[in-house]
Parts: sequence; structure tokens; C-alpha cells
Amino acid sequence: MRNNWNIFHKLSKTLRDNPSLSGLLVVSTFSGGSLLAYSEANSSNQPKISDSSENGKRKKRVVVLGTGWAGTSFLKSLKDPSYDVQVISPRNYFAFTPLLPSVTCGTVEPRSIVEPIRNIVRKKNVDIHYWEAECYKIDAEKKKVYCKPTQGGKFDGNAEFVVDYDYLVVAMGARANTFNTPGVEENCHFLKEIEDAQKIRRTVIDCFERASLPNLTDEERKRVLAFVIVGGGPTGVEFAAELHDFVSEDLVKLYPKVKGLVKITLLEAGDHILNMFDKRITVFAEGKFKRDGIDLKMGSMVVKVSDSAISTKDIKTGEVSSLPYGMVVWSTGIGTRPVIMDFMKQVGQVNRRVLATDEWLRVERTDSIYALGDCATINQRKVMEDISEIFSKADKDNSGTLTVKEFQEALDDICERYPQMELYLKNKKMSSLVDILKESKGDIAKESIELNIEDFKLALSQVDSQMKNLPATAQVAAQQGAYLASCFNRMEECEKNPEGPVRFRGAGRHRFKPFRYKHLGQFAPLGGEQTAAQLPGDWVSIGHSSQWLWYSVYASKLVSWRTRALVISDWTRRFIFGRDSSQI
Repeated sequence: MRNNWNIFHKLSKTLRDNPSLSGLLVVSTFSGGSLLAYSEANSSNQPKISDSSENGKRKKRVVVLGTGWAGTSFLKSLKDPSYDVQVISPRNYFAFTPLLPSVTCGTVEPRSIVEPIRNIVRKKNVDIHYWEAECYKIDAEKKKVYCKPTQGGKFDGNAEFVVDYDYLVVAMGARANTFNTPGVEENCHFLKEIEDAQKIRRTVIDCFERASLPNLTDEERKRVLAFVIVGGGPTGVEFAAELHDFVSEDLVKLYPKVKGLVKITLLEAGDHILNMFDKRITVFAEGKFKRDGIDLKMGSMVVKVSDSAISTKDIKTGEVSSLPYGMVVWSTGIGTRPVIMDFMKQVGQVNRRVLATDEWLRVERTDSIYALGDCATINQRKVMEDISEIFSKADKDNSGTLTVKEFQEALDDICERYPQMELYLKNKKMSSLVDILKESKGDIAKESIELNIEDFKLALSQVDSQMKNLPATAQVAAQQGAYLASCFNRMEECEKNPEGPVRFRGAGRHRFKPFRYKHLGQFAPLGGEQTAAQLPGDWVSIGHSSQWLWYSVYASKLVSWRTRALVISDWTRRFIFGRDSSQI
């Protein structure tokens, strides 16, 4: 027996120290199906560098603010050991936020979707240190960040410290956007952090326990069991679906006396829920929610939230009504953190919603600060701002006119520098200057085309209409983190041999290729083991098969084999035993 224990102990230690040995994990479920999760983790067994210099040369210090999707993706992808990396965040773990709605109802346990940030970076051949603290000020001029510890309690709460940097990566995410609606901060739940999900879970159980007390009237029980979700985006819709399943599959069995008193209401200011999805998904989701008894109120704008009722205004009629509630979850978008707002004033970015960066994720009006994820947006340069320079570069013979051949030779560089140009040509099914001119002037002979600058401006005048901001999603943040890390990995090499597009203003090339987001699809779990999936190529799938695809994709995207094992075991436990409703 003792020998078996020693063997198990050694095997366990080997797998913990070398997670790459896990390779491939196949978990068979009780239904006879199987779930395949493939690891994307790339572990290294080389020892961690502990000094801050390399061959007598001081390492450049990279300070990373935040351990969310963008920050963690950057840390995982950074491979160059010539950097001294300091990570500062009040959260000493990475949380897989797409599963937060599952945490609110006990489908998945909170610790199953978090991985300590030190576990993620400890095997890397890069000098990385983590400090559990909150950055409250960024000084771009002096290249310093000011921080304060978050431990509290008996520890010295005034032990603030300052960290110098050579490069700063701002990946602090965002906070919930209340739109300054009275009573929201005081009376509503949000769903952005693990703590938010845990608080919602406790409140749901509290509502059912309170409604079961013998001294309440039926009217009081109805109010206590009235759950309101504000916001018809993916998070609000998924939480409404999870809550409905939790109530109908588990809680009504434990609280049979209040079975017919529960009401779930979803408020959306627009005309439809999931308006960023394909219309087929929107129609199906609305129909399913109505069949499930979830009350959808479209065109309802929240104007006030008291401690017992939520006031809404009908956008079309202006009529104001009051809705009693037991719990409100607010999920209406993101707002800027105070430290970011202060920093935006420093760098002259006033009257903006989030930080503006260039196409290489560098904060505008700075030279060594990068911002990615929900706290920033790419300010894509317009073609019409550089139209004269583009014309001059393309006009290689300096004739003052542009031929079809000259334009075609410059087209690849234009598309690489200005992605809206490529999108415009693709949407219009065009491939050449001739096609563009047909759009603006009608049929024209190819051999007769020679454009002056004014004709060229007219031909490209609609290109910038294709510009769109990227959505504030985990997918975007993760790709930005990986992209920026690849730039840092090749910083020295690309200084000598730039690989980016041609500089239309000035000579030479940009150091790196600009960031390009590749959309890999999106899911909308709708409850009842049904999910809507919208994948590239206008491929839409709705139903039980998409639910299994959702399970597989989310399991594969978890950050470690430990979290994969925990989440899959949580899903299996829920299938067999149901969700846990105990208050701990």
C-alpha cells in the first residue's frame, strides 16, 4: 500500500512540474459521448532567470498592469529573456470570464475557472515578477507607475510603492458602465469578476430562502422571487438562461411551495437581444426565451433603481413604469476605470471613452506605452488623411497622374497599412482600380485610365466608411496580447530589418506589421442544453449539437490542464447530481 502511495505521489509531482506531459485529455461522459480538450499551453523546463541583467547589459523593464485576457496572453506569449517583467494587479490569478454566468448558478465552481498567475509564468524562461497591488497613477513623463497594496487588514495600508519602466503595457480591463443611472451602484449586481458571480449566487439562494419563510404573503414572495436582468447582450442573455435552468431543474425541487412565483425579466433598450449576432440567432433566442417564460421587455430604458423597484421608460412612448424586484443584475456594457481616465488627461486624450492606440497598440502621443483589451481601442488611420502621400508613393514616375499598373503595384502596401481598403474591395467584390472607377464613374476603358489627384480622391472617398471599432471581447484581448508579445520577442531584429508596411508619410517601412483581428466565431448559450453558434463564413448552428461544440471549445481554451479537469468534472457532476444550492 505504501509503495502504491509513493508511486502515485511521484507521478502526481511529475505531472504538476511538467504539465506538457499531459498532452491530450479525453473525458468520457455518462451519456456515452466524449469531450476532447487539446492543450494550447507551451511549457518550458528551463530554469527561470533571476537576475536583471544579461551579459552585463541591463535588461529593459516591462511593467504589465493587469492579469486579465490581454495581460495574461501577453505573458504567456513573451519568450525573449532580455526583459525584466513586473506584473502588477490586485488579482493574483487569471479568470476564464466566459464561464462567469455558469458560476452564478453553481454549474461551475469559482476555483475551477481561475489559475494563479504565478503558476502560469513560473516555468517561463523570462524574468517575471508579480506584485499584488493596485496601480492608482501612471506618470508617462517620468516613466513611473504608483501602486498601493490591496491586502488590507493588519498590514500597513499606506505602504505605497513606485515602479519604473522602460515599456508599459496597460491591460487593466474596464468596469461596469452604469450610465450614471441613479441607484445602480447601490442596488444592482454586476457580472465582471469572480466575486460578482459568487455574490449573485448567494443572493439567488437568499431570495429563495426568504420566500420560503412562513410570515410572508404571496405578494411579498413574488417580489422577492422577481429577478431582473438589465442588458440583452451575450452576458445578460447567458445569465438569464443559466438562472432559468437553475430554477427549473434544481430549485423548484427544493422549494416546491414557491414554484409558480418565480419570474425572470430581461430588459433591453434596443429592439432585439443579441443584436451583434446573426438575425437567425436573435429570432431563435427571443422565441426560446418566450417559450421558457422569460419576460422580454424591448425598448425599455432603466431610469432609476431603488432598493425594491426598478423604474423603466418605454423609448417609443416615453411612459415610465415601475417593476418590483428581489435581485437586479446589471449587464449593459463597460466603462473606463478612474486611473485610465486620469492617464488620458495626461496624454491629451480628453472626451474619449477609452484609450486610443495606433495600429501597433501603442498609446497615441506616447512612445513606450501600449494599451490593449477593454481599456483601449485602435484609432485606425483614415485613407483620406494620407491620400496625397499615397498618391505620391504610387506615382513612381512623378508624372502627376496614376496609371492602373502603378496603382496595382501599390495596392498590397495600401491594404496592409489601411485594412479598411481591403475590406472595401472585398465587400464590393473589386480587385483593381478599374473596378473602383466603375463604382464612381461607370464603365470606362482600362487603357484610357490615368488619374490625377482629384480623381484619385473621388475614387477612394468611400473607403473609410468600412472602418469599425473592435468589440470589447476576450477574443480580441487575447489576440492583442499575443500580437504585442510577438512584437516584443522580435523587437531587436525588426529594428534592423523592419517587416511592416511602407511608410506613406516618410521613408522606409514600419517596424512591425499592424495588428489584425481574426474573428473565430462566437457562442450564445440559451439554456436547456442549447447553444447558438456563429462561426466564420456566415455559418450558423443552433441547438444541442452546438452545445457540445461549446463544451469542447471552452474546455480547450482554459488556461491549464488543472482548470480543464476541474471544469469538466463540474459539468459531469452537474449532469449526474444537479447544481449545489447550499449557502457556504
